[in-house]
Amino acid sequence: MAEQKRIAFLVDTEGIEQVELTEPWQHVEKAGAVPRLLAPKLGTVQAYDHLTPADTFDVDVPFAHADPMDYDAVVIPGGVANADNLRMDRDAVKFVKQHVAAGKPVAAICHGPWLLVEADVVRGKRLTSFPSLATDLRNAGGDWSDEEVRVCDVAGWTLVTSRKPDDLPAFNREALKAFGLQDI
Repeated sequence: MAEQKRIAFLVDTEGIEQVELTEPWQHVEKAGAVPRLLAPKLGTVQAYDHLTPADTFDVDVPFAHADPMDYDAVVIPGGVANADNLRMDRDAVKFVKQHVAAGKPVAAICHGPWLLVEADVVRGKRLTSFPSLATDLRNAGGDWSDEEVRVCDVAGWTLVTSRKPDDLPAFNREALKAFGLQDI
């Protein structure tokens, strides 16, 4: 029997858009892979339903102790505060750089692509995001457009991006394909 794929979900300690964490997580689990929650420190993280506090989630591994080679793919949920803080975390940026350098897939939704900008891995990629990130992504060398989902295989790694929670069905479908998993 083949070893189960491990999928890293990268979040900050607060401000995560809950549905952008939980829906992809559930799809990864249903597809037979093992999701793991990575954050700046052990403990719990606070998710939100837009600006309203929602549930908390236990962290599996702090970024400083996470090895990108232990994971087959990465999911970066959105949430403005989550993404803004995440891109300032040196260990999270390093993790993404090493993961992408290894040619492994990434799926980022809403404000999640801000971390990709900070990791300097957007250049030459076709992607989408929440519309307020369009200028940042273009300035980082990306080809941004306002679409439900974009899948880009250029530069030796696959990037799946979507704009917002309404896009989650397409995002989940394409992320699982990029991760080599079957949507159930």
